[in-house]
Amino acid sequence: MILQRLATSIRKQDWFTVLIETLIVVLGVFLGIQLGNWNESRADLRRGAEFTEQLREDLRMEAWGYARLIEYNTDVLAAAEAAVSALEGNSELSDEALLINAYVATQYLNHHRSNATYEEIKSTGAMGLVADKDLRDLAARMYTTPIFTVIQQEGAQSTYRARFRMIVPSQVQSALARACGDLVGERGNFEQIKDMIGYPCETGLAPDVIARSAAILRSDDLLLQELRRRVSDLKTALGNLLQNSEDILEGLRSLVEEMP
Repeated sequence: MILQRLATSIRKQDWFTVLIETLIVVLGVFLGIQLGNWNESRADLRRGAEFTEQLREDLRMEAWGYARLIEYNTDVLAAAEAAVSALEGNSELSDEALLINAYVATQYLNHHRSNATYEEIKSTGAMGLVADKDLRDLAARMYTTPIFTVIQQEGAQSTYRARFRMIVPSQVQSALARACGDLVGERGNFEQIKDMIGYPCETGLAPDVIARSAAILRSDDLLLQELRRRVSDLKTALGNLLQNSEDILEGLRSLVEEMP
């Protein structure tokens, strides 16, 4: 309607009216743009707040996974070192204790990531909506570090693990997995990450079966060589988690009080 009046005023050369109505049109457009920008800014603030809370929650879960990985690999390393010491003749272990520690040394932990929010923010180019720079930086370091993939691959592809599985009888491996395998706790529960592996256990195997299996371990030089490498890999993994990624560790601890 106002555009029709404006056209009529121009034809009549009513320049004052033209000026007034032009100003009204310009003001209307300006206010419309400002209102749109205001609504968009409010939407961005709301999305930013949602992303921030979701990212914090994901990183809290990552803190649990990080602490779990440290605890688990510390126990695996202790078992591996005990088995190496016994096989090298530097300490005494019963046949069953040797078998259990050698089995625990084969184990590794899958590290499940909580990265859905980070991937969504990154893929949509919305990282700038997260106002907390420290949180953004922590997330970037946490989700781009390769250490978790490396540790998992080293465990899964361990030549020691492969050697143990080749030479130890299947029934013995099954008994070890049943009696001394991983204890899976509630996700996010820091108390339940303790003693997931390496806890006191008994195989339930007959003494003669245990003795024969331990003799296989004691007589296999290649197994001992591969176990030494497993010890070195585990020490490197823990060094990467505790020292080389200290900035990530401290950032996670600042978010989660329960993290050791």
